[in-house]
Amino acid sequence: MKRSAEVNVSSGAKNVNMPIPNLPKTHTDDQLLQLMARDNRDAFTELYNRYWDKTFAVAYHRLDDEHEAEEVVQEVFLSIWQRRASLKLTHTMATYLSVAVKYKVINHLDRQYRKQQHLDELAFTSPETDDSTTQWLEEKELRERLDHSISQLPEKCRIVFLLSRDENKTYAEIAAALGITQKTVEAHMSKALSSLRQSLGISLPVLILLLS
Repeated sequence: MKRSAEVNVSSGAKNVNMPIPNLPKTHTDDQLLQLMARDNRDAFTELYNRYWDKTFAVAYHRLDDEHEAEEVVQEVFLSIWQRRASLKLTHTMATYLSVAVKYKVINHLDRQYRKQQHLDELAFTSPETDDSTTQWLEEKELRERLDHSISQLPEKCRIVFLLSRDENKTYAEIAAALGITQKTVEAHMSKALSSLRQSLGISLPVLILLLS
């Protein structure tokens, strides 16, 4: 399914009708990346048009929603442009995009899950409940305990957790920022969630709701 969409690299906005680049189709992906590092927007456009179909297909297969898949793909390509000066690939562009989409989808679904859990909680709790003040105080106390538990996490584990929660960074972005592998990021996040669940004595869904 071919989409004629554009990432506006000037402002980060998403528009339509990306222009056809003035570059020969014989440029390799590495050559396009080198040109992009020198702010060549035609190179970015060529890369975008070259991989849009496959990248969209991966996102759509995982999300089964055309609009959401388009949003994920736009975010991936916008991230590539924003990091054009420092982006170095250890695998092919196709592999890089496949992995990038995977993690964007995971983060997208995670945000959706936390939002839905929060909405379900609001719907379940009537505003006319007599003990609303008590519930508010209990939640306030739980959030204070959460903040304390987070402060007690090991330093690197705490940094990874806060980058994910407060700055909404993907595992790949955290790994790049800290100079560690994505598996190490995953291990830190798993350890953080497990530690917080144990210290607070709550289930994972409740913890996710509390973190939203």
